[in-house]
Amino acid sequence: MRPTQTRRIHRLALNFLIAFLLCASFAVATAVRAQSKFAPASSALTAPQKRAGRTGSRAAQPARNPQILKLVTEIDARNIERTIRKLVSFGTRNTLSDQNDPNRGIGAAREWLYAEFLQVAVSSGGRMTVEKQTFEQPKAARVPQPTILTNIVATLKGTQPESANRVYVVSGHYDSMCSSPTDAKCDAPGANDDASGTAAVLEMARVMAKYKFDATIVFMTVPGEEQGLFGATHFAEEAKKSNMDIEAMFTNDIIGSSVGGNGVHDPHTVRVFSEGVPSNETQQEATTRRSVGGENDSTSRQLARFIKEVGERYVPSMKVWMIYRRDRYGRGGDHQPFLERGYAAVRFTEPNENYQHQHQNVRVQNGIQYGDLPQFDDFNYIADVARMNAAALAGLALAPARPKNVTFPSGLSNDTPIKWDGNKEPDLAGYEIVWRDTTEATWTHSQSVGNVQTFTMKGMSKDNFFFGVRALNREGNRSPVTYPRQAPRAPRTDQAAQPSP
Repeated sequence: MRPTQTRRIHRLALNFLIAFLLCASFAVATAVRAQSKFAPASSALTAPQKRAGRTGSRAAQPARNPQILKLVTEIDARNIERTIRKLVSFGTRNTLSDQNDPNRGIGAAREWLYAEFLQVAVSSGGRMTVEKQTFEQPKAARVPQPTILTNIVATLKGTQPESANRVYVVSGHYDSMCSSPTDAKCDAPGANDDASGTAAVLEMARVMAKYKFDATIVFMTVPGEEQGLFGATHFAEEAKKSNMDIEAMFTNDIIGSSVGGNGVHDPHTVRVFSEGVPSNETQQEATTRRSVGGENDSTSRQLARFIKEVGERYVPSMKVWMIYRRDRYGRGGDHQPFLERGYAAVRFTEPNENYQHQHQNVRVQNGIQYGDLPQFDDFNYIADVARMNAAALAGLALAPARPKNVTFPSGLSNDTPIKWDGNKEPDLAGYEIVWRDTTEATWTHSQSVGNVQTFTMKGMSKDNFFFGVRALNREGNRSPVTYPRQAPRAPRTDQAAQPSP
């Protein structure tokens, strides 16, 4: 090819490229103009829309606390495995089994756990005390004769005087059962139900005993769950009688397996069950709730939201699946006695249960292995669930108490004023107002309002959003949210000035 022909081809190619780029630029500009014609500009949004996050902005994630980050990494799956295998080695831990045999039965398990918690307490510098809370359980449907039961209770005392009486409880039950809850002789390994929860609680105590917290944490293992929640009921009742300020209770029950009977393998999810309508709600409270809402905003549900927010922040490989039920369908757990006495409480459980390995006599039938055996536990998964627990517990015990007496003042307005009592902690930094659309599951927006006891959300009606208040300290630790209740209506002095309902 001659040079003149080559230059001509090059010029044609260059002209074609320029024409293509010009056309493309024109097409993009046309699309932008068309979009701007039909999409409202952000400046056209109303102030309430902007404040509610209609522009897409969300509340910034708080910085992670170094102490919580450190303790979460110290939870060790190998310790959890050792605990589970030791508990299984006692043959059975049925509540009605032998209490005096040093090698088999619930008595052997009780004494071993007590010794383990005593050893853990040594690292606390005197802040942890361990006790046997023993009582006689009267005859009941699953208790054929009066039986002595013993809770093992390890209390890590808070170090801030203003917060030390504020208590957070975490539990697992150390009893087990075969197909019959009253069969005290059969082998009942209970590796998942509930050696898994018991091992998680013991491991949390081992790690957290070395750290200081403003508030008090109780690590507890209880018997009698399979017979009727008796150990937990006794503790909750005694706490109520003594006016113990239990701000939250976690029970860990069946957190052992990442593979369900449906064949689903999910090592990254834990279910957290929380009730909406409180178990101890009075008729007057029910009437008010039906009028103003709040069936999705009990203290237990706020606790579940707190666990999801904090747990996922510190254990990002795990997700909390919030289940809006008190417990699994038609079933119960050790958080229930606390709910019935007005305490906020939730249940941690694996996402997909396998009923071949729950409440079953150990056997092989039609080629299928039945029984709650340790080979079906996932010890790394249990450790991750324990980390979620520990992060949330530490977050609660390091933060201020949730605000008290939070109310919407009476009166009709398109603004929403909120009032609350001031916290007493010396390191209090202030408060945040949080809100969400009424169909959203978690708090999606927040606004810092300073160290005040009242604030008005301008242009945002409580008809259209759910609001809450939480406290934070100077280290950035935030409390659970308190949902406002309706304040008593003021006497109407000028009927003509009042809008009609």
